[in-house]
Amino acid sequence: MTQTQNRIFDELGRLFTNAAGAAQGVRQEIETVLRGQAERLIADMDLVTREEFEAVRAMAQLAREENEALKARIEALEAAKAPRAAAAKKGTRKAADDDDPTAPGPEGDTSPLG
Repeated sequence: MTQTQNRIFDELGRLFTNAAGAAQGVRQEIETVLRGQAERLIADMDLVTREEFEAVRAMAQLAREENEALKARIEALEAAKAPRAAAAKKGTRKAADDDDPTAPGPEGDTSPLG
């Protein structure tokens, strides 16, 4: 009887081994199909590559830095212009205004005859 039980266990062992091998094969097939579907879906979505993303990111960073530099330059120019505007309101003239024929005279007259 021990001979029969060993044969049954051997058959069950082979059956489980074959089933595990078949399950592994099915698993690999499913993974292959799913991977192909995912790649097709991603290709249809028209996504950018990492390289393209990094290139655009670098361009945006450069543009941001240029904007900051231009902003600082504008603020410096406005700060330099502010004393001239204040002096013009008080009626005093700066040396740079002497060259401007349209600049108001000492009395505030803008006519060419003075």
